[in-house]
Amino acid sequence: MDFPAAQPKPAADGKIIYYPPGVKEITDKITNDEVVKRLKMVVKTFMDMDQDSEDEKQQYLPLALHLASEFFLRNPNKDVRLLVACCLADIFRIYAPEAPYTSHDKLKDIFLFITRQLKGLEDTKSPQFNRYFYLLENLAWVKSYNICFELEDCNEIFIQLFRTLFSVINNSHNQKVQMHMLDLMSSIIMEGDGVTQELLDSILINLIPAHKNLNKQAFDLAKVLLKRTVQTIEPCIANFFNQVLVLGKSSVSDLSEHVFDLIQELFAIDPHLLLSVMPQLEFKLKSNDGEERLAVVRLLAKLFGSKDSDLATQNRPLWQCFLGRFNDIHVPVRLESVKFASHCLMNHPDLAKDLTEYLKVRSHDPEEAIRHDVIVTIITAGKRDLSLVNDQLLGFVRERTLDKRWRVRKEAMMGLAQLYKKYCLHAEAGKDAAEKVSWIKDKLLHIYYQNSIDDKLLVEKIFAQYLVPHNLETDLDPNAVKALNEMWKCQNMLRSHVRELLDLHKQPTSEANSAAMFGKLMTIASKYPGKAQDFVKKFNQVLGDDEKLRSQLELLISPTCSCKQADVCVREIARKLANPKQPTNPFLEMVKFLLERIAPVHIDSEAISALVKLMNKSIEGTADDEEEGVSPDTAIRAGLELLKVLSFTHPTSFHSAETYESLLQCLRMEDDKVAEAAIQIFRNTGHKIETDLPQIRSTLIPILHQKAKRGTPHQAKQAVHCIHAIFSNKEVQLAQIFEPLSRSLNADVPEQLITPLVSLGHISMLAPDQFASPMKSVVANFIVKDLLMNDRSTGEKNGKLWSPDEEVSPEVLAKVQAIKLLVRWLLGMKNNQSKSANSTLRLLSAMLVSEGDLTEQKRISKSDMSRLRLAAGSAIMKLAQEPCYHEIITPEQFQLCALVINDECYQVRQIFAQKLHKALVKLLLPLEYMAIFALCAKDPVKERRAHARQCLLKNISIRREYIKQNPMANEKLLSLLPEYVVPYMIHLLAHDPDFTKPQDVDQLRDVKECLWFMLEVLMTKNENNSHAFMKKMAENIKLTRDAQSPDEPKANEKLYTVCDVALCVINSKSALCNADSPKDPVLPTKFFTQPEKDFCNDRNYISEETRVLLLTGKPKPTGVLGTVNKPLSATGRRPYIRTTGSETGSNISVNSDLSSSAGNRSREQSADISETGVSENEENPVRIISVTPAKTEPVKNKEINSDQATQGNSTERGKKRTATASGTENIHQKTEEKTVDETGPSLAAKTRRGRPPKPEPQGTTAKNEETNKPPVRGRKRAAVGQESPGSLEAGNAKAPKQQDTAKKPAAAQRQIDLQR
Repeated sequence: MDFPAAQPKPAADGKIIYYPPGVKEITDKITNDEVVKRLKMVVKTFMDMDQDSEDEKQQYLPLALHLASEFFLRNPNKDVRLLVACCLADIFRIYAPEAPYTSHDKLKDIFLFITRQLKGLEDTKSPQFNRYFYLLENLAWVKSYNICFELEDCNEIFIQLFRTLFSVINNSHNQKVQMHMLDLMSSIIMEGDGVTQELLDSILINLIPAHKNLNKQAFDLAKVLLKRTVQTIEPCIANFFNQVLVLGKSSVSDLSEHVFDLIQELFAIDPHLLLSVMPQLEFKLKSNDGEERLAVVRLLAKLFGSKDSDLATQNRPLWQCFLGRFNDIHVPVRLESVKFASHCLMNHPDLAKDLTEYLKVRSHDPEEAIRHDVIVTIITAGKRDLSLVNDQLLGFVRERTLDKRWRVRKEAMMGLAQLYKKYCLHAEAGKDAAEKVSWIKDKLLHIYYQNSIDDKLLVEKIFAQYLVPHNLETDLDPNAVKALNEMWKCQNMLRSHVRELLDLHKQPTSEANSAAMFGKLMTIASKYPGKAQDFVKKFNQVLGDDEKLRSQLELLISPTCSCKQADVCVREIARKLANPKQPTNPFLEMVKFLLERIAPVHIDSEAISALVKLMNKSIEGTADDEEEGVSPDTAIRAGLELLKVLSFTHPTSFHSAETYESLLQCLRMEDDKVAEAAIQIFRNTGHKIETDLPQIRSTLIPILHQKAKRGTPHQAKQAVHCIHAIFSNKEVQLAQIFEPLSRSLNADVPEQLITPLVSLGHISMLAPDQFASPMKSVVANFIVKDLLMNDRSTGEKNGKLWSPDEEVSPEVLAKVQAIKLLVRWLLGMKNNQSKSANSTLRLLSAMLVSEGDLTEQKRISKSDMSRLRLAAGSAIMKLAQEPCYHEIITPEQFQLCALVINDECYQVRQIFAQKLHKALVKLLLPLEYMAIFALCAKDPVKERRAHARQCLLKNISIRREYIKQNPMANEKLLSLLPEYVVPYMIHLLAHDPDFTKPQDVDQLRDVKECLWFMLEVLMTKNENNSHAFMKKMAENIKLTRDAQSPDEPKANEKLYTVCDVALCVINSKSALCNADSPKDPVLPTKFFTQPEKDFCNDRNYISEETRVLLLTGKPKPTGVLGTVNKPLSATGRRPYIRTTGSETGSNISVNSDLSSSAGNRSREQSADISETGVSENEENPVRIISVTPAKTEPVKNKEINSDQATQGNSTERGKKRTATASGTENIHQKTEEKTVDETGPSLAAKTRRGRPPKPEPQGTTAKNEETNKPPVRGRKRAAVGQESPGSLEAGNAKAPKQQDTAKKPAAAQRQIDLQR
């Protein structure tokens, strides 16, 4: 159908408007429907036109101008507006590149009009959507909006367009709509002169989390747009962040407060968008505002930690700056940095090396939360993949198991337990991973040695949940085995407490019964933290009311209860106590934990039998040990160690013929350790063998006899104890061992003596009534006369102060066992009717005074002398544990014993201190022996001083806790109250061989440091006004005399001087000491005389000037023990020096002629110099487990004697000999005197116990000679002091020899009369 030709219509401005054929004039006079109808035809016409139709373009130019009139642009009908917009879009296409509209205002109105119409794109289901899409497509294809670049305010149009497009985009749009929008916007960005801040905001606002969550499609659109225009828009983004971050102009944009969110999103979109922004972040990391630094750290943590980020490698300066925030002063910043590390370790294992050092520092952060999060960080990464955490990082977690805060310790312990369970028990990552964390089981068990109840309980939980099941291949170290043993012993003890509580419930009610029950409840409650007392009382009340509950509890703790029965009992009791209305019931939790601790949850007869069967397979060679990576011998040894631990706590579970047959097989094996463990298991579990298993008995007896006679020393000891424990005719059995051994003793074959001496010693201790008398002749005729008083072999003169066990000569090992035999013999008798103890103590004292060389023939080596000194000191300490022998130990002998803790040999000091601590914590030793630790202030090794301090803390806390929990202990306060150690310490220091001049400031400073070493620990708390009590004791001592030398003015002056130093320290450190003492202290009469009537001692024994010097802490010119070593007369004070790190491999004692002044150093300079080979845990250095000397090699001791040491004019090391015969025989000493100075007075030499005074340089000539010599590290010969050593006490008198010919080496004259 042909339309008539277009009819021209006059326009308002007089121009003729040509409409397309068939289209009538469009005016405001017609209806909207008619307008729409006619506009559709106009749209069709423009749609079909192209740019080449010049005639039509000219013809329809007035119509194009007409369509931009106000009538159309402001028409209320949306269909009209849509059609007009489509027409205008086609007009821009047809007339491109020049628009038919010349007015800038008109162009602005048109594009704002078109932009408004684009809102119609939002509804994809609208009938008109296709026209809206056509409009968008046309605008994008033609890039019509680029015309607006000519307009001054084009930015308004672009902002409106961008906002419109981002607002209408939704998930119903297809890919084409998004592509056209992108084309439209990217052309504006890329072809314009730049992006204004407002326009940039219209894009970036869609990246903010709030907007992102509202319209995900708008976020995706902005993301793709930024990626497409990255080169163009990057400078604009950089400018924006520069304004906000560097210049602080937050007003430039409404998005200023979201800069960090924007940076994170932009980085995720394309890191190139932030090329210029990253240096600005480095600037912000150094901001003075902590909150600002925190925000930047949070941002960068996300950037560095994101999985695909390579920012750390691309921008190393920023990475290093970020790592610096781990050490930020602001706690939240450090905390955020630590939290970041977890993601970083998991997503970027290559950065672990950078993070390790910073995490190390933060693992020691003063803030608990940060230390806690370091652990969480490392454990989280480790649980994801063990390869993500190196050994160093795991080491940090290991350290934190000893943290001072429970929350941190708990997190570290639980984290390690989870790693162990995952990689060892479940073997989720193979053998290498299992090997990497195999140490965890030992470490966690070691924590059982901590004092905290929380720690102990957590270890028990961890053991039950994470460390079991154990198999025979589980290789625990000796300390872990002991901890496991201790854990099971504690549970066994708790089981016995509950059993005793149930027995009390069976008895009729009485006051005594109630008191006993209350005490038992308090004992049980002490094993739990928190409000345990209330819960235990409540549980006891329930037990009293419910007989069925008591019967179930009795079944639970019975030896015959199996694991299955225990599980049923625990569930049944918990069900009865549960309260449905109270989901979280602390009372129920405590009771369940109590039941789990006392129930045989893991160990019963079946479990023991299963372990024995596994061990049998290893013995027979049918086990798959090799596949597990261990040898059969190792598997057998590990299995026996585990069974040995269980034998202490579950002895009844072993009672079966099958178990004992397997143990007999172990006894026949060549492995000494296996046989020893098997004997110990028999000893612990075999009480019914004699009656129930006669066949086992008949086989076992000859084996035990053989081990007691010819086995190793440890086997012999266990065999004797086993016979004594499980056989009724033990007297006959022991006699069959004693008689042949006592007859066959031969000192000429010392290597065959050790086992017999061990057996004889233990037999005499276990059966003293039967063997004490026969042993007396053995001791007198063989032990002392033939063995101890003779040196048959010559020791190796290698200068070492200590040697491993395997290098010690058999003769010395035999002598050590002989000393132990003496002690065991006396401990068995437990009386001193024959005065044997007095003679033994004199013998031991003589050995200490003679430095271990009792015969004085100089045939014994230095290292062997060290062994004998340690044995003698330990023997006196062992005898002191028996009250009847403690009473006869003289103050002089006690002082000799105390001086062993200052021995020149490091290992002697170390082992003696451990033995001392072990006996004190068990309350076996009298309180006076705790005073010995005060002498540790003189130890040159920092770790030893730290260990001694921890020992004091432990001992004091145990004694105070014992007094609190035992009301009857108040009657024994003199022997229990820690403060009563003060008089013993004062007396000991007054008799310190170094303390010779009461007015010498240096010596007083030594005394003050020893006093403060003890008082600092005692004065931590002022419990019951203890400060005033200690002050009162010191004041009271000044009203008495020294019981050791009551008539010696100098001895009493030294005692009073030490009292004044103590008072000076107490007064300066406590403002509470001037209060009234709650009670008048009692002084030990063994050390102090009774106060005399009318005796007043108000004299000040230290001057005011000296008092000030002592309190100001002015650096001393020499170390406490003396940098220059002094010749000694007693083993307790042997010369040694503080060593530097380079000397930690050996203690070198060099006898040179350097003067004492050449070696003077200040205490402060040397106090922190420690030996790297010796390590003590700084947070818990107490080692309850003794260290085997053979394996203790922190310091190797060497003594390098100079050539002059062998010459006649060189000084001996001050050795003194003591009288050891029965009243008349003397062990003499060769005293070689040396002139002090040509002009100095020649003093008569006097023998004296202990260490000579500190040397003083004598004479300028000698001083000049020494100054010109090169300095030599090690022990230097001390210059002779102005005073000669003092005289010995009666009973230990020494006669000085004037010449060598006076020496009488006859052994008979040196024999100690043990019958005296």
